[in-house]
Amino acid sequence: MSPSLPSGILGDLDPTSDRAVFRQIADQLREAIDRGRFREGEKLPSEAELVEHYGVSRMTVRNSFSILQGEGLVHAEHGKGVFVRPRPPVRRLASDRFARRHREQGKSAFIVEADAAGGHPQVDSLEVKEEKASPDISTRLGSVRRVLARRRRYLLDGRPVEFATSYLPLDIARGTQIAEPNPGPGGIYARLEELGHRLDHFEEEIRARMPSPDEVKTLRLASGVPVIHLIRTAFDADGRPVEVCDTVMAADAYVLSYQLPAT
Repeated sequence: MSPSLPSGILGDLDPTSDRAVFRQIADQLREAIDRGRFREGEKLPSEAELVEHYGVSRMTVRNSFSILQGEGLVHAEHGKGVFVRPRPPVRRLASDRFARRHREQGKSAFIVEADAAGGHPQVDSLEVKEEKASPDISTRLGSVRRVLARRRRYLLDGRPVEFATSYLPLDIARGTQIAEPNPGPGGIYARLEELGHRLDHFEEEIRARMPSPDEVKTLRLASGVPVIHLIRTAFDADGRPVEVCDTVMAADAYVLSYQLPAT
């Protein structure tokens, strides 16, 4: 065994198992990560160390690493090695993130989450323009033809973690601070309520999928990391849909947390 691999961190292969050798190695590395033997940001044993430890080829070890990368557990840095990926830093608490008290304090939902995570929030790649509504957005907003679209990317401590586009009916947003690059304290929801559209509830649709090439570039995603695609519709107290937000999040950056009633 390589002297850089302390006893007990990794076990031995089972020659009687019908499970492929590279999968057995991936299983052992995964278990070591789950048990905290390799911590967040820590470098895994090198290919050479694992080749020596298990008595296998480099290609077998690389196949094991590929499995873990595909699961989003590790990432490779060229010329440096393979490292344990940090756990999601942002907890997105659905029951609290749009609480009115946050808007009244001048905080948007992302700022609230970033504060809870102890990180520094930023917004860039901002674009605000009027455009034709897609059929899906039009339907969600009650058959509107044109919308004000607000596109932005969110970063936490300099790392892109999500990008989102908000679509609002023009009869609500045109000529207001919502159409400005900076909508002011509390974000667009605070401005909507100032305009008389007191928010009543939100509906969200969530799915996980692999990212498109543009999403990989925008969010600087490592190989194998999926995205969380969330579409939210905000309704005012009269039941009118006043905003649709289409959000794509790096799945390794978030934990989605919900509180559900028992009745």
